[in-house]
Amino acid sequence: MSWQDLPLDLQQRLLTASLGARAHSHSPYSNYAVGAAILDDEGRVHVGANIENAAYPQGWCAEATALGAMVMAGGRRARAVLVSGPGPDIITPCGGCRQKLREFGAADLLIIAADPGGIRQHWTLEELLPFSFGPEHLNKP
Repeated sequence: MSWQDLPLDLQQRLLTASLGARAHSHSPYSNYAVGAAILDDEGRVHVGANIENAAYPQGWCAEATALGAMVMAGGRRARAVLVSGPGPDIITPCGGCRQKLREFGAADLLIIAADPGGIRQHWTLEELLPFSFGPEHLNKP
């Protein structure tokens, strides 16, 4: 899915969902709340927030939480991901989350960065994780 293919109302739906998830972040150590909203191949939106743990690095990222929610709801393919942080700096998925997103998304997976002021920037997963390793590399019989 390209940025041009994502209707404005769907962009707003993802933004609202991500910001809503961000409000549930458990980030008492960094005070850096992150929310994520994933659009699956059936048009459903799945959300997650970062959840920190006193025993670093045992917490998990918003994208991982949202992917878990998607899988538990029966989703297997991500079409778009909107990640929101506090601003003003633009937030992108960390390296580990980029690889987790690669498991459930193609090279053209749309990654959108936002903050409470709105959508700031967008990329494809290929732009953020070039020459990635994915399930197709494992040629299972």
